[in-house]
Amino acid sequence: MYELTVKDHFDAAHALRGYPGQCSALHGHTWDVEVTVRGESLDEVGIVYDFKTLKDDLGVVLADYDHVSLNDVAPFDQVNATAENLARVVYERLVARVGGSVRVTEVAVWESPVARLVYRP
Repeated sequence: MYELTVKDHFDAAHALRGYPGQCSALHGHTWDVEVTVRGESLDEVGIVYDFKTLKDDLGVVLADYDHVSLNDVAPFDQVNATAENLARVVYERLVARVGGSVRVTEVAVWESPVARLVYRP
């Protein structure tokens, strides 16, 4: 079994609706996002899934969230833009992009250098 992880980031604001504290006010983060895929088979070159392809896949997904207020972007206009929901939504969107040779196994969202949330289906 092979696992491949790439990392990217984006800058965005959010406000947590219903949160009983300062995070209910609009504030921003530089969000780091890591995605891990797993596969058993190597291609003819000896690669489980190309790093560049996975970076591109993640970049396409994250581009919709860069330099926006997440609360204004679907589905976060309906569900809170928490790290938990962000990780799940990124996972779902990546599953739709990544080919059948590997499986997305986790998405980690760093809200700050010391705060990480991991989503695993």
